[in-house]
Amino acid sequence: MALMESEAIVLRSYPLREADLLVTLFTRAEGKVRGVARSAKKSKRRFGGALEPLTYVRAFYDVRERQELARLDACEVLESPLATEVTYVRAVALAHVAELLDELLPDREANDAIFRLSLSVLHALRGSDVWMPLTYFELWLTRLVGFLPELTECIVCGRSLNGSRAYFHALADGLMCVEDKRLASSEISGESRALAAQMFRAPVESFVGEPWAKVHGSDLRKFLIQILQRHIEKKLITAGILEKGEF
Repeated sequence: MALMESEAIVLRSYPLREADLLVTLFTRAEGKVRGVARSAKKSKRRFGGALEPLTYVRAFYDVRERQELARLDACEVLESPLATEVTYVRAVALAHVAELLDELLPDREANDAIFRLSLSVLHALRGSDVWMPLTYFELWLTRLVGFLPELTECIVCGRSLNGSRAYFHALADGLMCVEDKRLASSEISGESRALAAQMFRAPVESFVGEPWAKVHGSDLRKFLIQILQRHIEKKLITAGILEKGEF
């Protein structure tokens, strides 16, 4: 079988036997692909540092009929997150992007919109200023996978929430007005809802350089993470680290 070639983002790599690696790629051509990189720990010519998580590569692989795992033949580094300083908070943020993509993307289903989103956010994830690109990524990813509810009306009564207080709950599918909110609901501010609307109208690059403390949009991120965790039916490990960290 002829080798397939595709741009890809490395999501995960795990040791498999003595010198092999089990690798998860988000390819532009086929979506998420899992494969084995034979002798990857020994072959600098074929892989080098290309299998580090969130490395943007050109991957060469083949997929054989009736075999779940592809055979990863080689990877060419196009852009590496290790090319700039990796602080602890940036390392956690990169791991969060990788975890979200790995958990939410189905196998072998191409999604060019999410691929382009991922690349643009990775370009914005520099230094320790991670909260803006993470907010942008979580918001757009939730929308692109089809989980984002309407942010301008109450899911219970249908009343417009523009100019009104709004609430969300871990077990609810959208926002609620003050009359219909559940016990133990959290409030999402009008500022954060306006921020979401701004992010839907502009590329991530337009927000780079703006002062962005962790508290900015924190209620929006909490709302989005609750939605994603409810749909995948598990806790996101990196979301907990980011929430509890003193960054």
